[in-house]
Amino acid sequence: MFERFAKAAKYAVVVAQEEARELSSPNIEVEHVLLGLLESPDAALRQVLTEHGLTTESVRAALVRKRTAEPLGEEDAEALRSIGIDLDAVRESLEATFGEDALNRAIPAKEESRRGRFRSKGGNWGHIPFTRDAKKVIELSLREALARRDERIEAGHILLAILRAPNPTTLRLLGDDAARQQLKSAVSEVLDRAA
Repeated sequence: MFERFAKAAKYAVVVAQEEARELSSPNIEVEHVLLGLLESPDAALRQVLTEHGLTTESVRAALVRKRTAEPLGEEDAEALRSIGIDLDAVRESLEATFGEDALNRAIPAKEESRRGRFRSKGGNWGHIPFTRDAKKVIELSLREALARRDERIEAGHILLAILRAPNPTTLRLLGDDAARQQLKSAVSEVLDRAA
């Protein structure tokens, strides 16, 4: 199937793997495919994404926030209490051992950027598998192309597939139903102009 992909679509899939690696993900998720599209050489598609508030920087920042996570909330604390872990007791123990402001001082050092398209200066060099959802998006991109009677799978078809089957993270990034419908219409227009 990959032979039916246009250059921009292939590029997006390859960049998705690089983004997963860069974000220390063990799998290529749908959100990494979205990042690949944001880096795609398809300028018209990137413009549509930008007009809808999606940029490489904003999506990557949202994924980094997700990865590093916010401090544990009350629901998390309750879940831990249910298995016998008391966060207050853990905090007290840490402060007793490392000092009163130990948790405030525990800010991780910034990672040195390994950015380099298709080349990482560290990290996982091996194959990173696609999740089931990401595979589904790739398969749906073929269906989107066939439904439009297009001969090749363009980057826009991949975005239509993401809009058709978003995972929870991309659902949050893409917005509500109305925003996703507007994005779908804009992508369809881009594909119509290119045909």
